[in-house]
Amino acid sequence: MEKYEKMNKMRAKAAQYKRVAAYCRVSTDSLDQANSLESQRAYFEQYIQKIPKWQLHEIFADKGISGTSTKKRKDFNRMISAAVSGDFDLILTKEISRFARNTLDSIQYTRELKKHGIGVIFLNDNINTLDADAELRLTIMASIAQEESRKTSERVKWGQKRQMEKGVVFGRSMLGYDVRNGKMHINEEGASIIRLIFDMYINKGMGCHAIARTLSQERYTTITGRKEWSHTTIHKILRNEKYCGDLVQKKTFTPDYLTHDKKQNQGEEEFIIIKDHHAPIISREAFQKAEDMLNRHRRSRH
Repeated sequence: MEKYEKMNKMRAKAAQYKRVAAYCRVSTDSLDQANSLESQRAYFEQYIQKIPKWQLHEIFADKGISGTSTKKRKDFNRMISAAVSGDFDLILTKEISRFARNTLDSIQYTRELKKHGIGVIFLNDNINTLDADAELRLTIMASIAQEESRKTSERVKWGQKRQMEKGVVFGRSMLGYDVRNGKMHINEEGASIIRLIFDMYINKGMGCHAIARTLSQERYTTITGRKEWSHTTIHKILRNEKYCGDLVQKKTFTPDYLTHDKKQNQGEEEFIIIKDHHAPIISREAFQKAEDMLNRHRRSRH
């Protein structure tokens, strides 16, 4: 009963607002989540219609985007810009974890909005950022949400590592291999180009620039569909252990669960290495010969 009385008081206090926006977010593109997004839209529409003095401005929604950072949330950023421009007076969202799981983001954006006289109501958390004690309560609740996000990130990383140790491939298809259901399957069209590249380098004495130029002239297609090859692409192919059947994972890692920015693994985390993991395109002897030639070339340049 007390909860509903508080919600009624919140509604009455906020009734002065006329133009109301709402924000909702789901973290994946799955069908269930898409349905959830539509449910959230319907919820806000009905909620706002019940208050006579409120007028729905727009429902902003992001899908398939993580909540730990606001950088990639297009509709969220568009909403903030519109709010600062004075397009509406109030933002509704279900809970802090839908708005931002990053405590700093939560405080930063609600402060900025408050400067422009715009409040944010977190319905499930019973917080109206225009209240005197709102920032303290918001900080506590946002910190709890952020800690839950950290724990979730750790659980996901742990699960992925166990899967990697079992040989499940976490990565995209590449020239010569299609990745399907965590397994690598030879794509013969691409594999023929890989064999040609190694042959030109090992047996014909052609350098990476010359190989790239030849493939471009003969209109061979890269994995991205382009017909222009670069020497760096050739170099990466010659260095890629997958072509001799080995699998090395965790070449990159995410040091900060809040930003999701990937970083090259320079030994900060343990690599997952499985030899003879899948069918090779290049023999181990040929791959090792290319490695030795590349290393000699690198030493001769220094």
